[in-house]
Amino acid sequence: MAQIKQVGIGRKSTGTIDGITYYVRNGKTFARTTPTMPTSAYTNPEAKVRQAIFKMVQMHMKLHLRTIRQTITATSGSSSNRYYNLNRNGLYAALHPLAEQYVDGLDVTIDDVEQAICDYAAEHPKSIRIASKSGYGEVFLTGPWPDTITLNAQKGDSTIIIIVAENGTTTTINADGTTTVTKPNSSGGSGSSTGSEPSGDTGSGDTGTSDTGSGNPDSGAPGTGGSTGSDGDGD
Repeated sequence: MAQIKQVGIGRKSTGTIDGITYYVRNGKTFARTTPTMPTSAYTNPEAKVRQAIFKMVQMHMKLHLRTIRQTITATSGSSSNRYYNLNRNGLYAALHPLAEQYVDGLDVTIDDVEQAICDYAAEHPKSIRIASKSGYGEVFLTGPWPDTITLNAQKGDSTIIIIVAENGTTTTINADGTTTVTKPNSSGGSGSSTGSEPSGDTGSGDTGTSDTGSGNPDSGAPGTGGSTGSDGDGD
């Protein structure tokens, strides 16, 4: 690391140029050689397995993204980022054997990925959280991904049952007995209708807000615990 006494004309005081990183600390400009990773860090067998696992995790999260939005409270970033951070160890353990087969040339489908995760969750029922919502108890995956997720309030006796179809329709049975149905619209947003349920109907109404999620959770660096990207549909 070297202190730069004078920044030349046209030279940025921060950033990286020609393998040299410039930065400012306490009003002084310093320079240091930009570290590089050896090629083997990305091409050795274990690195390839980590990359394969991360790709499979993305497949899994894309399939269940609409559910994750409903059941995971985002503390910073998106719900999908938090889901990944909560479950990284369990998902990696579940998918490691399958990833090794993939690296050896096996074709892997989303059904294979889901089966591996379900099998692992059945043997390790406290390893993968499918609900971690503020004010409610956590829910863990214990087998196949459920059609219904019940959230029990940490205070009081209220319960919310979330039924999430993967086509984007969500039905919530609220603690007060009313039912809220949210359906996707043609522009990618959502509309909701809420009402009481004395005769099995869900009431009426067509107001709602558009879904602002965009992109797909398909970024990050395998094996680094990096971000999984924005909380979008990925469709």
